[in-house]
Amino acid sequence: MNGKSLIWGGMVVGSTVGSIVPYFWNGGVLSYTLWSAIGGFIGIYLGFKLAKATGAL
Repeated sequence: MNGKSLIWGGMVVGSTVGSIVPYFWNGGVLSYTLWSAIGGFIGIYLGFKLAKATGAL
């Protein structure tokens, strides 16, 4: 698996999980967007770290 796919996978999973978080407190649209972006950034970071650890980068 190459590094790009790990980073993209991290972004997709992170933004999906981040967009689910505000559901638990009935957040507004801005809350969904903000948490999705935060989750996406965290997913990119973790995907990058995983790619470096496995030697894919």
